[in-house]
Amino acid sequence: MTTHCNVLLHDIRNMDDVYDQLGRQLPLPAHFGRNLDALFDFLTVDAAGPLTLNWPDAADARTHLGTERHAALLATLRDAADERSDLQLRIG
Repeated sequence: MTTHCNVLLHDIRNMDDVYDQLGRQLPLPAHFGRNLDALFDFLTVDAAGPLTLNWPDAADARTHLGTERHAALLATLRDAADERSDLQLRIG
């Protein structure tokens, strides 16, 4: 029997917040690169599923991350979800 993992991102001010929050909730490997390519690889290959990633205040993070970085993070999360059927995104 597999356990469903729920991950919550909130109050994101910078990319370190993203990686720190994920690291507290998921078993990121010690060699995790703290970049979007490493995040995609982890979510599509290493993360056990099923997995739901909740980011209810994603729109608020755009101000802090900047439009380009925010869009890149969202694209990475969506691309990862497209790669596996047991990864659900809930973006607010």
